[in-house]
Amino acid sequence: MRYIKWIGLAAAVLLIASCFTPWVYIASRNITVSGIDATGTTFGKPGYFHFLCAFFFLLFHFIPRIWAKRSNLLVAALNTAWALRNFFMIAACYGGECPERKIGLYLVLLSSLLMLASTFFPDMKMTADKKENK
Repeated sequence: MRYIKWIGLAAAVLLIASCFTPWVYIASRNITVSGIDATGTTFGKPGYFHFLCAFFFLLFHFIPRIWAKRSNLLVAALNTAWALRNFFMIAACYGGECPERKIGLYLVLLSSLLMLASTFFPDMKMTADKKENK
């Protein structure tokens, strides 16, 4: 197994762990928001979609078929888009008040980008008959 599989696995584990860490702190309400606990806000629970994406990413990441690698690219792109959405929507300024961004929000974005980067280099072995057709 090449090193890119391990990077993808570590990024998925980091994504899951960072959903439990604080994402933003809203000083006026004295609320700390994470991916799982957003009580007192209208953010919902955005970490659960990251859990779903991480599950399918790991599933497709270790299946040695071309359809799995292509599906994994879609899953990782959706996960990265969701992380970017969370980064800009949850930490946005409302009514002149800007929440303080915490480390969890940056870790979610970093791990999502690492997961996307690991899908660009799949560990696939080509057989001799496939090499002759190219």
